Amino acid sequence: MTVTGAAPPDVPRSVLADTVLRRLTAAYGAAADPARAAPMRAYMKDIAPFLGIPTPARRALSRTVLAGTPRPDEADCTAIALRCWELPEREYHYFAVDHLRRHAGRCSSGFLPVARHLITTVPWWDTVDLLAAHVVGSLVAADPKLTADMDAWITDGDLWVVRTALLHQLTYKERTDTGRLFAYCLAQSGHPGFFIRKAIGWALREYAKTDPEAVRAFLARERGRFAPLTVREALKNIGA
Repeated sequence: MTVTGAAPPDVPRSVLADTVLRRLTAAYGAAADPARAAPMRAYMKDIAPFLGIPTPARRALSRTVLAGTPRPDEADCTAIALRCWELPEREYHYFAVDHLRRHAGRCSSGFLPVARHLITTVPWWDTVDLLAAHVVGSLVAADPKLTADMDAWITDGDLWVVRTALLHQLTYKERTDTGRLFAYCLAQSGHPGFFIRKAIGWALREYAKTDPEAVRAFLARERGRFAPLTVREALKNIGA
């Protein structure tokens, strides 16, 4: 079940997913290291069990798992992601996120409900932030009609959905919809949660790399509405 209690999307039939999951569970299972797993789980605040595979080794194994496989279509991407998310260990979720980052361009706007399911199921920053910036952001850039969904997400009751709306333009640079970015920040300026306050600051800090004057001017007008954490984060690289 997701945090919101919604039923998960249907898993499409996919021969490619059958192959990938068979290889993946064999490769990752053989590499499991319980001694590493415990501190990894503790570092991630016990959000999920871990196999204990460090990131460089995990990604090397992932390349082996995917070697010789064809390019996935949207159904394959959906099946692989959802089936990985059904497995408890966090490394399988990381595999799914990496796979989606690589192939987000092969997914249509119809993938957004799947992305939301991944964001709201076993949610923590380690998966949500990458899904926000590299999957949801890619979908919205490819289909601007999805900005209406982001407008709804920014006032959602799930903080991870809100964080995704705040961060989905993180890689847009000159393509950033500045008005929407600033409006989203203001919409959640009073949020009490650390993860939202931090995300607002991060989104502004990242856009400041493209247009520092716009961010300075925005905060000169509105900084009284934001938590000190948010302002420090936003101005970290450009000063007051």
